[in-house]
Amino acid sequence: MIGVSPRRFIVEADGGSRGNPGPAGYGAVVRDADTGAIIAEAAEFIGHATNNVAEYRGLIAGLRAAHGLDPDASVDVRMDSKLVVEQMSGRWKIKHPDMQPLAAEARTVFPRGRVAYTWIPRERNKDADRLANEAMDAGRAGRQWEPRAAAASAVPAAPLEEPLPEPAAPRAGWAAPADLGTPTTFVLLRHGETALTPQKRFSGSGGTDPELSEKGRWQADRVAEALAARGTVQAVVSSPMRRTRETAEAVARRLGLEVRIEDGLRELDFGAWEGLTFGEVQQQYPDDLNAWLASSKAKPTGSSESFASLAHRTGVARDKIIARHPGRTVLVVSHVSPIKTLVRLALGAPPDAVYRMELSAASLCAVQYYADGNASLRLLNDTGHLR
Repeated sequence: MIGVSPRRFIVEADGGSRGNPGPAGYGAVVRDADTGAIIAEAAEFIGHATNNVAEYRGLIAGLRAAHGLDPDASVDVRMDSKLVVEQMSGRWKIKHPDMQPLAAEARTVFPRGRVAYTWIPRERNKDADRLANEAMDAGRAGRQWEPRAAAASAVPAAPLEEPLPEPAAPRAGWAAPADLGTPTTFVLLRHGETALTPQKRFSGSGGTDPELSEKGRWQADRVAEALAARGTVQAVVSSPMRRTRETAEAVARRLGLEVRIEDGLRELDFGAWEGLTFGEVQQQYPDDLNAWLASSKAKPTGSSESFASLAHRTGVARDKIIARHPGRTVLVVSHVSPIKTLVRLALGAPPDAVYRMELSAASLCAVQYYADGNASLRLLNDTGHLR
């Protein structure tokens, strides 16, 4: 069977402010990369703002429009804002407090590695510039921008001057360039055992939310001792599930830190499989199980989540944590599926790689994230602290 290549889009985005700061608006178009046809437009008057805020808002709108067309697509963003292109490419630091949350939001739309950024001269960004000005004109008239009848049509536009490059892959190597600064380090901790863990029963976010067992609490204490001895953790973030919160709180107390809850780190919802062993699921739901093992888009029986949707929300959580703690070491307390997914994404491995990893209860992994989008796996399934 021949695989279908993901779609490729070009997003052209712009924003402007008449006064800087002043009345502001943004515009964005999405093009089919093969034909150059405009297939989506977006524009909005956003009130009183700066040029840079409007440019970032245009970028986010363009990415969301592309995601709405195909969430699995690869995207080349083209903007005449050198600032936004360099910051989103990871070459320039984002120091302004108004820019940081906007950049973090833009990074959550598509997974890392699927978006590349290219600077273009203003004369080659006329469609996005036109839409931004239409939005500002509409705002001045006391109304919001509305698309013209011909908007979002698939009528081919003029060919682009050069072909769309493939999204830039993170630079590979033994070490990241020094000018990228200090990486953000995730110390990934799977929660301690519950009563279901030794029996290898499915225990997701739709089940009974079990507490740590006596052994699980002992494991959490051993992790706390080990991490306190290392003295490197600067923040603690946890899934909202009871077993992860109890594990995180045991470590945080030892380190003198607070636990921040991140909902995106919760375990997959296993639906009707909750509380069952793999063998029991195989007996009761053989077709659903086979489909789930064969495709990242398949869902457990009665669940609303697939591994693909898990990867998206876990990626969003990852980017939020990185934006909140740049250059710091963060203890991330989660579950088997989200941790395996973070490791898989860091390696750029295919979805079925999650089935080739072993993660013991209370084990540690470590991943470092650099400003250019590169990630480095430093540790996997370390249980030395439990011996």
